[in-house]
Amino acid sequence: MKAAWALLVWSGLAVATPAAANERGTMWPDTPRARLELEALVATLDASLLSHPSATLTLEAWCRDHGLAPVAHVVARRVPGIARAPSAEQRHDLAVGADEPVAYRRVALACGDRVLSVADNWYVPSRLTPAMNDLLARTDTAFGHAVADLHFTRRTLDSTRLFTPLPDGWERRGLPPPGPGPLAIPADILRHRALLYRRDGLPFSEVVETYTAAMLDFPPPPQPKREAP
Repeated sequence: MKAAWALLVWSGLAVATPAAANERGTMWPDTPRARLELEALVATLDASLLSHPSATLTLEAWCRDHGLAPVAHVVARRVPGIARAPSAEQRHDLAVGADEPVAYRRVALACGDRVLSVADNWYVPSRLTPAMNDLLARTDTAFGHAVADLHFTRRTLDSTRLFTPLPDGWERRGLPPPGPGPLAIPADILRHRALLYRRDGLPFSEVVETYTAAMLDFPPPPQPKREAP
């Protein structure tokens, strides 16, 4: 069941993710140094997302720290025309019965003109306030902002690296040689699946977040200057 559910979620990402997410190409050269730097960056991003309850706030901090937009504010651009009922496994994760309404929302989370992630969100309206449900139904407010007053916690169910700058066994066989052009970074670099909990321990949302190459859309760090002999 888990594999079938994953195919349903992933199959629509290429259609739902705006093309602007990775249309700029890459600023990173295909060099051993750049691969090591990108490995460290993706690991840092992954750790930050896994250690904070709100992916929205983590994205805003990343956007601000790396200059991805003039104002580091994440908005949720609704992706219309997609409706997905929760699976039996998701209902079990959310601790709801077969008849309890579960809402679905897909958004592209953008900071400025960069789409940083696409989020599929199943949530239980009865476990949110009417004001929160109204925001989620009528506006492009990011989920983390809409439910912030719940002071929620997060438990990661799955974490998948979709981009590995360093090949397997590089520490034994050495780093790959430089390539002739920029490093090819795939459209998606990370995927997380998580449950969100209220302070009373009740789960209210299951989310699948796919983070895009736009997270790395900034120049490599400057190389240190060599001291004169």
